[in-house]
Amino acid sequence: MKKAKIWLSYDLGVDGDYNGMYYFLDEHEAKECGDSIGIFSFEYENDVINELKTEIKEEIQLRKSDRVYVIVYKGKEIAKAGFIFGKRKITPWHGYAQTVEDVLDINEIL
Repeated sequence: MKKAKIWLSYDLGVDGDYNGMYYFLDEHEAKECGDSIGIFSFEYENDVINELKTEIKEEIQLRKSDRVYVIVYKGKEIAKAGFIFGKRKITPWHGYAQTVEDVLDINEIL
């Protein structure tokens, strides 16, 4: 058996299977790291990502809109990171930072 540290972030929407997710995290003795983020040790045979995905699917009823992002540490190095369910979406902070073009008056450019 091999071991990896897993940082898991989840977005299950308003009515997602939180009971399943919480059961999964509790079963793995995950430590809380902020809203919807936990870290835990995960034992696997060969392929940490596929074995983690299989176990999550067995415990949690995921919908098409649900998202699960993991960062896998082996030793002290990041081995893999990415969405294992779902995909990236537009950030809620998009557009908050002004760029130089946003600040300049159109007459200053012409």
